[in-house]
Amino acid sequence: MSRAAFRVARPGLLAALCVTCSVGMALAAAAAPVVIEFKDGVITPQTVEIATGEAAELLIRNSGTSACEFESKALKKEAVVGPGQEMTVKLPALPAGSYAFVDEFHEHEETAQGVVVVK
Repeated sequence: MSRAAFRVARPGLLAALCVTCSVGMALAAAAAPVVIEFKDGVITPQTVEIATGEAAELLIRNSGTSACEFESKALKKEAVVGPGQEMTVKLPALPAGSYAFVDEFHEHEETAQGVVVVK
């Protein structure tokens, strides 16, 4: 490409690059997992929100000294996570609603229950 042609094309190339970067950053932000920490019968946060109609990922992080089990009958998902470990639970696009989950190994404790709110 000649210098003259480059000077003419440069503004268009910069605009295309800016749009591409903006779209890429928006996609990366949308793809960030929702982190839920399990620690010996305590779930933090107990309520998480995700967008209606978009696939999502929950990162289950066990910072406790015993294993935990993310279980949601409503979501039809379960995952056992060892102490100091993490596991990703992938969710499909869901309709609006509330989907309960629990640390099944501590389900008798109020602090071991949570909900995914889709709106």
